[in-house]
Amino acid sequence: MTAPATESSAVFATRGLTKTYTMGEVEIHALRGVDMALYAGELTVMLGASGSGKSTLLNILGGLDSATSGEVRYGGQDLVRASDRVLTQFRREHVGFVFQFYNLISSLTARENVAIVTEIARDPMTPEEALEMVGLEARMDHFPAQLSGGEQQRVAIARAVAKRPTVLLCDEPTGALDSKTGIRVLEVIERINRELGTTTAVITHNMVIGEMADRIITLRDGRVDDVQVNEHRRAPSELHW
Repeated sequence: MTAPATESSAVFATRGLTKTYTMGEVEIHALRGVDMALYAGELTVMLGASGSGKSTLLNILGGLDSATSGEVRYGGQDLVRASDRVLTQFRREHVGFVFQFYNLISSLTARENVAIVTEIARDPMTPEEALEMVGLEARMDHFPAQLSGGEQQRVAIARAVAKRPTVLLCDEPTGALDSKTGIRVLEVIERINRELGTTTAVITHNMVIGEMADRIITLRDGRVDDVQVNEHRRAPSELHW
């Protein structure tokens, strides 16, 4: 388990974070005053049912979406009031994203899909290093159509971590996979957190995945409903669902 979290070790901190969408004459309150933090080097699982606000929160933390009000601090910087240029730089230099669907370019090999990121990053791994880290050293020159779903997701993870991000944000990374394949993907995410010290947040509706986390943040109806410290993290290989 990582060192005890303190305010000074917070990578992200939100205060009074809200997000409201307007659809016609209807206002949808996706986030209703979220106060939370992610700490350096920890692996956090954010649990919640569909509509709880967890994906919206993750997208705001990663600079993909904007808040309606409140604060999102990354270090000493308030991302809510940052310019588009600053947010683009923030995403490029500090954040790796993994989504439920892999978003690989079908005409490129695994190696070439990862190279898209390494060619613009400041201090990247090589594509080969990143793919070796996710256990795909033998599949580097295969195209997405030649890879299983789990292998495609591991390519997506390699692409996300190849730029050595400070933070890895994972949105339902096992949602499109069977349990055996999903556990293999979680093993890769846990290894990256452990070996690289990457602050990692995984959002999911699957409560079992929370057993591998340092902390579990539960969201309900756009609010943080509960925060639990997990004193006994389980290895992904020990999880069953």
